Amino acid sequence: MSDEQGFSPRERRASFTLAGIFGMRMLGLFMIMPVFALYGTDLIGFSPLWVGIVIGIYGLTQAVLQIPAGWLSDRIGRKPVIYGGLTLFALGSVVAAMSDSVYGVAIGRVLQGSGAIAGAILALAADITREENRTKAMAIIGVCIGISFAIAMVLGPVLASFFGLSGVFWATAILSVVGIIMVRFMLPDSIHRGQIRDVTAAPELFGRLLKDKQLLRLDFGIMLLHLTLTAVFVAFPLSLLDAGLAAKHHWWLYLPTLLLSFVLIVPFLILGAKRNINKQLFQASILVMMVALILMAAGQGHIAVLALAMVLYFTAFNFMEASLPAFLSMLAPAGAKGTAMGIYSTSQFFGAFLGGVLGGLLYQELGGAGVFLLVAACMAFWFWLAAGMSNVSKVRSHILPISVNIENTERREHLLTQLLALPGVHEALIIPEEGAAYLKVDGNIFELDQAQSLINL
Repeated sequence: MSDEQGFSPRERRASFTLAGIFGMRMLGLFMIMPVFALYGTDLIGFSPLWVGIVIGIYGLTQAVLQIPAGWLSDRIGRKPVIYGGLTLFALGSVVAAMSDSVYGVAIGRVLQGSGAIAGAILALAADITREENRTKAMAIIGVCIGISFAIAMVLGPVLASFFGLSGVFWATAILSVVGIIMVRFMLPDSIHRGQIRDVTAAPELFGRLLKDKQLLRLDFGIMLLHLTLTAVFVAFPLSLLDAGLAAKHHWWLYLPTLLLSFVLIVPFLILGAKRNINKQLFQASILVMMVALILMAAGQGHIAVLALAMVLYFTAFNFMEASLPAFLSMLAPAGAKGTAMGIYSTSQFFGAFLGGVLGGLLYQELGGAGVFLLVAACMAFWFWLAAGMSNVSKVRSHILPISVNIENTERREHLLTQLLALPGVHEALIIPEEGAAYLKVDGNIFELDQAQSLINL
C-alpha cells in the first residue's frame, strides 16, 4: 500500500536505483581526474596538454549528445537509451584500459562521454514517480552525483596505487556492467509518457531561452565552474607531488578536505534559503574560490597551504554546484525547465572540455601557478557577471495532468485564465498534446488542491 504523502515502495526503489546508476557512471568519469597526470607518464605521447585533453574530452561528446539523447528517449523509450549509453561507456573504458598511448585513452574517454544518459535517467524518474514526489527523486539523484564525486577523489588514487591507470579504467568498465544489470533487474517497468517538459528539451523553446539574460548567466556560470574543475586537476595533483605527498597518499588530503567542505556548506545552504540571500552567498562563494586558486598558486611546495586551498575550493564548488540548478529551476519559464536544463548541462560539459584543454596548455607554458592564477582571473570576471543575477525567491514548479477536455481553444483559454488567477501562481502553460498544465508558483502561498479542483471539473 503506497503512502500518498511520501514515496511508495516502487517510487523509492526506482529513485535510488536510478541515482545509483547515475552515480556509478559519474564515478567512472571522475576517477581519472586526480590520477591521470601522475600515472599516465608512461603512455606514448604524454604531455601536459594531453593530460588536459584526456581529463576534459568526455565533456565534448557529452555536450554534443546530451540533448539529442534526451529526445531519442522520448521516441524509443528510456531504457533502450540507458542500455546504449552504459554499453558505450563500458566500451570506452575497455579501450582506455587497453591503450598504451594518450591518443587511445582519449578515444576511450570520447566513447565514455558518448554514453549521454542523464536526460533519459531524469525522464525515467519523472515517468515512474508521481508529480508530488518528483522533486524528492531528483534530489536523491543530485545528492548521489555529489557523493560519487567525493568517492572518485578518494577511490581513484587508491585504485591507481594498487592497479595502475589501466586498473582505474577496468573498474569503470565493471561499474558500467553493474549499471546494466541494475537497469535489467532492479528498475520497475514504467509507462513511457513521451516528452515531459520539466526534464526533456523542447526544440521550439531554444531561441527564447537563449535570449534570457538571467538563464544565460547561469549557463555561463556552470561552464566556468566546470572549466575550473578540470583545469585545476590538470595541475593540482602535480603540485601535491612537488610538495612531497606521494601519489599513493593523495587520498589522505582529498578525503578530509571533501568531508570538511560538505560540513561547511550546510549552514550556508540553510541560511540562504531562510533569509533569501542566495545571491549574496553565491557571489561570496565565487570570491572564496578565487582566493583558493590564488592560495594554490602561492602555496607551491607547501602541503598545509595546498590543503587549506582545497578545503576552500571544494566548499565554494559544492555550494555553487548545489545552488545553480536550484536557481535555474526557479528562473526557467513554466514548461521550459527541461529545455533550460538541457542548455545548462550542455554548457557544463562544454566547460569541462574547455577547462581540460586550457589547463593543459597553460601548464605546458606557465606551470601550475600559471594555471591557478589565470583560472582565478576567470573567477573575477564571473563575480562581475554575477552582479546582475536575480535574487531568486521560493518558486516551485508543478506539472498537473488534466482530465477534462482541452481540445477546445476557448475552454482551454478559460482554464488557463482560472489557473493564473489562483493565489501564488506566477506562470501557467497548458500543453494539449501532453494533456498537462505547467505551473510556476510561490511555494509559500500556492495551494495545490485549488489547482487540482479546477483541472478536474
